[in-house]
Amino acid sequence: MNPLRKKRLVIILAILVGVGAAVGLALSALQQNINLFYTPTQIANGEAPKDTRIRAGGMVEQGSLVRSGDSLDVKFNVTDFNKTVTIAYRGILPDLFREGQGIVALGKLNADGVVVADEVLAKHDEKYMPPEVTKALKDSGQSAPAPVKEG
Repeated sequence: MNPLRKKRLVIILAILVGVGAAVGLALSALQQNINLFYTPTQIANGEAPKDTRIRAGGMVEQGSLVRSGDSLDVKFNVTDFNKTVTIAYRGILPDLFREGQGIVALGKLNADGVVVADEVLAKHDEKYMPPEVTKALKDSGQSAPAPVKEG
């Protein structure tokens, strides 16, 4: 083989290996940072991975909110009107968090089927509901309840 061709072939192979390594590292980083959304039905049916960060959402069940008396621990149930899942959270809930409204919790599903959340997101006005929750409710044949006017 001609020395010039051999040098070109080595350069091309080195570029291909470098591009392949960069694409592999980028895909690996994206995979670790992805948070897939799961409905309470999917979680109850075992479709959600355990010990992997997920987003779980639905409507907060009326009367399910339980606050710890001596810490910031709180537990509540979230439903898509088919199944219910328990969310455990330590921290201050958003100001707009209420029973009967849509929320999204980010956290990990433990072996007991409880989502241990490290972040809870609540709607920011009476008409807004997270798109994933709206879609999950629509798929379950339910519609979002009308907003409750306070005042």
